[in-house]
Amino acid sequence: MFTGIVTDMGEILELEQRGDLRTRIATAYDPAGIDIGASIACEGVCLTVVALGSAPKNWFDVEISAETVSKTNLAGWSVGKRLNLERALKVGDELGGHIVSGHVDGVAEVVGLRPEGDSLRVTFRAPEELAKFIAPKGSVALNGTSLTVNEVEGRDFGINFIPHTQKVTTWGGVKLGDKVNLEVDTMARYVARLREWG
Repeated sequence: MFTGIVTDMGEILELEQRGDLRTRIATAYDPAGIDIGASIACEGVCLTVVALGSAPKNWFDVEISAETVSKTNLAGWSVGKRLNLERALKVGDELGGHIVSGHVDGVAEVVGLRPEGDSLRVTFRAPEELAKFIAPKGSVALNGTSLTVNEVEGRDFGINFIPHTQKVTTWGGVKLGDKVNLEVDTMARYVARLREWG
């Protein structure tokens, strides 16, 4: 489990197709404090650490299945790409965002960008089957970042990115047409399921 509070921006150092996709990610995290088998959310995708090192910079390796690649924006990853990273939640940690599983539900697209004061309003288009789970003032995780929805119109929803979020995450470089990993709020999914059983 995660909270959607990004704690590092990593960088892809290597990508290698070996049956599964093996990826090496540079990080500010100390490898001595990471166990093999630990979960790290990378752009909102819960991935398992399979190797660690510290030369020439701190890094960890993950293996990504074809299923994960097909359901996320990982097919567009390339060497040098920056990634939002978050270590798994520990009992007693502060819950600054919302409960995030790291299991991406689908891919949304950036369809609008508009400055609002020092902030940036970004409009996303959700897949049809996920739009019903997104509500004004509700939570979503986009590329692993816990965010509050401002408004919803059909499949489109708006998020306001304050300068701090743009600085400490990859959202400072957002562009029209970007494909982003979307995880809807677990509570919204359960409420919808309960309503089906009426």
